[in-house]
Amino acid sequence: MNRRSFVSKAWTAACVTVALAGGVRASPQATSKSQIEVFESNENRTPGLEKRAPLQFGKTQTSALTLRVDDSTRYQTIDGFGASLTDSSAWLLDKKLTPEQRKETLDQLFDPKSGIGLSILRQPMGASDFALSEYSYDDVAKGEKDFKLDKFSIEHDRAYIIPLLKQALARNPNLKVIASPWSPPGWMKTSQSMIFGSLLPEAYPALATYFVKFIKAYESEGIPIYAITMQNEPLNIPGNYPGLGMVAVEQATFLRDNLGPALKSAGLKTKVFVFDHNWDLIEYPISVLSDAKAAAFAAGTATHCYGGVPTAQNELHERFPEKEIWMTECSGGDWQKGNLLEQQVRLIINSTRNWAQTVVLWNLALDQNHEPFLGGCTTCRGIVTVNQAASPAQVIPTVDYTALGHVSKFVKPGAHRVASNTFDQGSLEDVAFQNSDGSIVLLVLNSSGAAVSFNIAWKSEYASYKLPAGGVATFVWQASAPK
Repeated sequence: MNRRSFVSKAWTAACVTVALAGGVRASPQATSKSQIEVFESNENRTPGLEKRAPLQFGKTQTSALTLRVDDSTRYQTIDGFGASLTDSSAWLLDKKLTPEQRKETLDQLFDPKSGIGLSILRQPMGASDFALSEYSYDDVAKGEKDFKLDKFSIEHDRAYIIPLLKQALARNPNLKVIASPWSPPGWMKTSQSMIFGSLLPEAYPALATYFVKFIKAYESEGIPIYAITMQNEPLNIPGNYPGLGMVAVEQATFLRDNLGPALKSAGLKTKVFVFDHNWDLIEYPISVLSDAKAAAFAAGTATHCYGGVPTAQNELHERFPEKEIWMTECSGGDWQKGNLLEQQVRLIINSTRNWAQTVVLWNLALDQNHEPFLGGCTTCRGIVTVNQAASPAQVIPTVDYTALGHVSKFVKPGAHRVASNTFDQGSLEDVAFQNSDGSIVLLVLNSSGAAVSFNIAWKSEYASYKLPAGGVATFVWQASAPK
């Protein structure tokens, strides 16, 4: 087996579901009003995203369950699907792959035609738990301060993060970059370190300037920052990697009095999302957004999946219907048991059915030992695995690539979720979208434990399909573009 490029035709038990080099090259649009393209995956069968024979709409409805799609009822706009090009991910892709491997990998991750067209990257501002070293963009000697930010520099990122971001943008110009700090520079904090601590009151203006400088520095590199969050997981203060404690009243104060005015004064249109933490802590963004002056600077809320359930997002939408909801981090890992594809697709379905405009998984790439990392999660899974133990290194897609591909390739930024019924966990689970060109995308998961036949109903016509136990299918057909 030739392992000099992306794994494509030969698979082992560790190589999960998708043959990246082959890609999914079919057009995401059906060729006629009544024809439905079908792409299916099953965790125990490779490759994934396998194109099936097309279906036809007709007048016959079988006695099976029926999934009804109603594109006249529209919900939130979809911004996209993606992951994080962490310091660890960027280092692996840049340093451990040959130029040919790197090109092919980036094609399959970001190219909307030959690959799965990921359209969101969440970039840590400085070191996170997945980095080779602890760093910020304004590091000074211990005991020193730099409130004027004279030593601010993104030089660290120019080595391999920025070049890879540019290559991703070249493949998908619609790619949106959202940036999140795990910690400000240590001198801004009570701990005087990037580990532990909270933000010193006198450092609030400097941190606002830090964001402005970062956004402008990246824009000068040709990388627009679409959105920022003020702090990754502000109620989590880790002991062995960068973090910052920031309670809701502190975040509201910082946004209202410092960050919001600084962005406005600089003429920056970058969106700000509050919170960036777990569903079970939803009182936090409610508190921040209840401060009207702070909320005026906020586009919405960022959420994570590590506690609670996605229906918590409904509470946010009901209270603040004009504010967006982004699900910005959820990692798969060795703690997951059973059908992993089913779990990851369910995350996508439930997040978007509950108002999320994005689903962003965690590391874009990690090695065979879930590394490199500074601390925290030692069993997290990347979208692809870079096996450094092989010579040359081997790139293996994971189940997360398959799950994301079932939507990222077909649901384009600017699409809307549209109405569809669902039978929930233990039966047929689904979510439907309509792209701006009119094409409709229906994602279906069979979590019943047995093969299930069902109907797809649309505009008084029907098509039938049988999906294996644990199987996932994306159905795509063309409709008139919405007015």
